[in-house]
Amino acid sequence: MKKYIAALTAVLALAVAGSAAAALVPGVFDPGNTGCPVATFSNGVLHLEKNCPTPTNAAAGADITGLEGQMFTGASFTLASAGQCQGGSPRFDVVTTTGLFFFGCNNVTPTINGDGTATYAFTPSDAFNTSGVQTTITGTIQAVDVLIDVQGTADLTNIVVNGVTQVPLVGPPTSKDQCKKGGWQDFNNPTFKNQGDCVSFVASHGEKQHNK
Repeated sequence: MKKYIAALTAVLALAVAGSAAAALVPGVFDPGNTGCPVATFSNGVLHLEKNCPTPTNAAAGADITGLEGQMFTGASFTLASAGQCQGGSPRFDVVTTTGLFFFGCNNVTPTINGDGTATYAFTPSDAFNTSGVQTTITGTIQAVDVLIDVQGTADLTNIVVNGVTQVPLVGPPTSKDQCKKGGWQDFNNPTFKNQGDCVSFVASHGEKQHNK
């Protein structure tokens, strides 16, 4: 458990330095520079790898920003298969004003979907504290992450916390060309109604910021 807390401390440091807007921020904890943890997001999938023995002090995951000050009301994620749940990993780590709480995949019974994926849903009473005792999470959120620190891989989709699906922030655009050929649809920071809306944003904001 001490290893988990050490890993979480590093992830929280990244979260504090990151954007305050609601977003999923993939990253790794690798103080030994082993190169074994990998975290990427593509086509709606957060792909996590730990390619070294479980005892290695390393983890792959993502910070979930923008929830500070809220009460935890629930969370969920979907794995490519139930076989990717190993030893409570992947899990949500939630730091609140009253302590650190874990929501591991082995703490709840998943819903097996028609395509073979497995969805794990957590309520406030599904939390475990740092002593490994099941409890109900209390306090307001200071930081949240989702991670694996057990050897293996996990492919997570539909990551939801407090009713909001979490995805990385994309944008803002810094050139008009990025808005063309449907590119305007790729941005969510901010979102655009159409190509013209995106081009107008770059003309009034993006190019000025980019050229500073």
